[in-house]
Amino acid sequence: MMTRRIFLAVAAILVASTAHAQSVKLTAAQITELLTGNTATGKWQGQRYRQFFSTDGHTIYAQKDARSSVGSWRIDAEIDEYQSIWPKDQEWEGWYVMEYSGRYYWVSKSTPPTPFKVVAGEQLEFPQ
Repeated sequence: MMTRRIFLAVAAILVASTAHAQSVKLTAAQITELLTGNTATGKWQGQRYRQFFSTDGHTIYAQKDARSSVGSWRIDAEIDEYQSIWPKDQEWEGWYVMEYSGRYYWVSKSTPPTPFKVVAGEQLEFPQ
C-alpha cells in the first residue's frame, strides 16, 4: 500500500513537471557557448549529419558517404540567431536555437523544428 502511494506521488510530480516544460529560445551568448568549437549531430531531410563550428567562423558540414562542405557561421546578437552561408549561397541564412526538455532544435521560418545534439570538439567521423 505504501509503495503504491509513493509510486502515485512520483507519477504526479513527473506529470506536473512535464506539463510545465517550456521551450526556450537561446540568447546569442548561449548559442555561441553551445556551438563554438563543438559539433552538432542530427538528421537533416532524413540524412544523418555532423557539423563542426570552428572558433574562426568556419563551419564544416558532413554527411555519411558524401563530400563535406565548408562554409562560414556567425551569431547575430541583435536577434539571437545563428547564421550560416555556404559557397553557392548569396545571403546568410538564419536559424533560432531552441531548447525544450533538455534537447536542442534548429528553428526557422520555413522548416519545422529540427532536433540536434552537441558533442564536444571536432567530431566529424560517423560512428560505425
